[in-house]
Amino acid sequence: MSKELTPKTGQFDEIISIIDNARTRALKAVNAELIQMYWNVGEYLSSLCANSGFGDKVIDEVAAYIAKANPGVKGFNRRGLYRMKQFYETYKDDEFVTPLVTQISWTNHLLIMSGSKSAEERHFYMTLCAKEHYSKRELERQMDSAYYERYMLSSKKLIPESVPQDVRGSILDTYALEFLDLPEQYSERNLRKAITGNLKQFILEFGKDFTFIGEEYRVQVGGQDFYIDLLFYNRALSCLVPIELKIGKFKPEHIGQINFYLEALDRDVKKPNENPSVGVILCASKDDAVVEYALSRSMSPTLVADYRLCLPDKTLLQNKLRELTELALESGERDEDDEE
Repeated sequence: MSKELTPKTGQFDEIISIIDNARTRALKAVNAELIQMYWNVGEYLSSLCANSGFGDKVIDEVAAYIAKANPGVKGFNRRGLYRMKQFYETYKDDEFVTPLVTQISWTNHLLIMSGSKSAEERHFYMTLCAKEHYSKRELERQMDSAYYERYMLSSKKLIPESVPQDVRGSILDTYALEFLDLPEQYSERNLRKAITGNLKQFILEFGKDFTFIGEEYRVQVGGQDFYIDLLFYNRALSCLVPIELKIGKFKPEHIGQINFYLEALDRDVKKPNENPSVGVILCASKDDAVVEYALSRSMSPTLVADYRLCLPDKTLLQNKLRELTELALESGERDEDDEE
């Protein structure tokens, strides 16, 4: 009877290191190609819009053309193309970012562009991401805590939050998987899509007073584009009703975001004879479902009472959100099992 070879702890660590280093280099190369592609597309779109008599509206035609010519490619819808154009125009004359731009995942670039108020703040978070290898969640945590502002105001320079140095996790996000046309694992993006589709139908069936206007509805503020998950019109209330779906626990900043959308809608979309818009925030997680309404502070008590009568009951919405979340999660787990 032959003896089994039992390697000593750490005996073959070198070969694991060789494998991990090769994978990291490959992922960095993929990310660099992805970011360079988005930059080139953004440059093309910027030039096209500048030379087109229709301005940014020509992007809708580009998105439709890509969808028809290459229906399998992902990320090149209207929203994605606007982001690529914004990415190029934000950094085209910024020499500071040249050595950093391909070291950061596309998801983190989007977070930095949307969450920073100045070029200095963008530089700060880009440098932090490149140095600390922050994943999306880690970068969100730092930005939500106003780390840049605290760092600038502190007499003693703050030390960034220590996280595991996982380069792979900080670079290989959903966009890289789509770029490589690899099968996706069930992700937050899938979960949002599954819930949003069913939620839209549920809202339309509720009371028959809701009319669907659009998904990822674009509003523009200060030259930047923002997208509302779902936008409805309520005939009984004569007002717009934006709905934002968040995956995870409720955060106070969600109220600020929906109020921002309400102001943009009331200023640019609402008609003079219509009432102020009302926002709905839905937070879906495995453990709970939270529903919050956002109403204008200028509303009279009578109008607020009318709104509450016509909007879906919170408990009803929470129960439906829990149901849709559970169905989406179960469907995703089945999909993963099928792939395995």
